[in-house]
Amino acid sequence: MVTKKKAVKHVGFKAAAASVAKKQGVSQEAAKRIIAAGARKASPAAKKRNPRLKKVAAKKKATKKGS
Repeated sequence: MVTKKKAVKHVGFKAAAASVAKKQGVSQEAAKRIIAAGARKASPAAKKRNPRLKKVAAKKKATKKGS
């Protein structure tokens, strides 16, 4: 009989950002940006395992002024 591993619940975005801020010595805002960038770079396989990664919006493109 094969038993399935129990899924570990994620700590959440805010707690993960706090952890990154503490470990890297950056502000909360910078830590949130770091986590969001990682979610944007996630592979298709990672997004299949964790569909919540798809919720992170793509970075907005800069527009040219004066055009």
